[in-house]
Amino acid sequence: MSIWIDSNTQLQALCDQLSGCTLLAVDTEFIRTDTFYPKIALIQLSDGEQCWLIDVLAIDDFSGLKTLLESSQTTLIFHACAEDLEVLDHGLDIQPTEIFDTQIAAGITNVGYCMGYARLVEALLEIQLDKQETRSNWLARPLTERQLSYAKLDVLYLHTLHKILRQALDDQQRRDWCNEETQNLFSLVEERKNNQDYYRRIRGAWRLSAQSLTVLAALCQWREAQARAKDIPRSRIAKDLVLFEIARMLPESKRQLFALEDWPPGAVKRYAEAVLKQVADARQQAPMPALPQPLSKNKTAIMKKIRNAMLSIAEDKQIPSEFLCNKKELEAILRSSEQSAQQWPARFTEGWRRLWVKPAIEAVLEKANLRCEPQ
Repeated sequence: MSIWIDSNTQLQALCDQLSGCTLLAVDTEFIRTDTFYPKIALIQLSDGEQCWLIDVLAIDDFSGLKTLLESSQTTLIFHACAEDLEVLDHGLDIQPTEIFDTQIAAGITNVGYCMGYARLVEALLEIQLDKQETRSNWLARPLTERQLSYAKLDVLYLHTLHKILRQALDDQQRRDWCNEETQNLFSLVEERKNNQDYYRRIRGAWRLSAQSLTVLAALCQWREAQARAKDIPRSRIAKDLVLFEIARMLPESKRQLFALEDWPPGAVKRYAEAVLKQVADARQQAPMPALPQPLSKNKTAIMKKIRNAMLSIAEDKQIPSEFLCNKKELEAILRSSEQSAQQWPARFTEGWRRLWVKPAIEAVLEKANLRCEPQ
């Protein structure tokens, strides 16, 4: 059974009731299909015995909830909480700091890397969950019985998972590892707010000339501002491919923009003048440095050897290899080998990875006659 909370008075009473609780399971339901920002619709809470469903749409005073969820005395159990943190921050100005993420803990204890909630519940509790309501309309009211049941289940087992995974972390002496990964998660969530370098993500951007790359960066920043101001997805303004083509062709007329296959005429009419201005202004700026080309065959071969070394570590330490490093980090290290000093990600030099990951990469680089000087 779950309790529906749909008034300021009820929410404040609940927050007062839970104020001394040291462990709370939390989940959110939201929609982000037609907007830039996620639209929060529901918050689920559980103290391990009871479940409460908070109707965000019917409440306008979340001060008590903010105090509860931001309390340093209360640990919040989430599963894969990056989006939940973003939703709570943007929608309700709530920034939790004490978190136990069961997805992170499952990876650290080698239960499985990046496991979804249903898979983790099945793996540890042998219970199968129905996830068919995941993409349903959470902004609709009233919610269906299936939606209510689904929402409750999303927090029902988090306390049990927390107990099992916390014990596993202690048995493996990896509690500090989990805490470190949680801090990395906070950093990742914060980095997502900054899209100044979005142009780097666009496929094939490295192929552009310096002038076209400057235009692409300007177009991406313009589109970002428009999407945020209008609260619509970036693709509603122009897809990445469209911005790439505009930057490549450096158009000077609306006729050239209407010739683009993937940009609807309505969007061209609406944004053509602004886009042409962005192109013209960016062409007057100093050209940006070119983006690095894909790794050479030699460095690709070295990366493969590093990955093999990571697989050996993962097998030896009984941890998913994906947790050790990622492609972006390895590419940055290999590219910096051509510079005066090796560039190492902070988590390779300060955290638990420094004991195995960094030395293993250094060993591969030394055999390949690449520099391994510290940053």
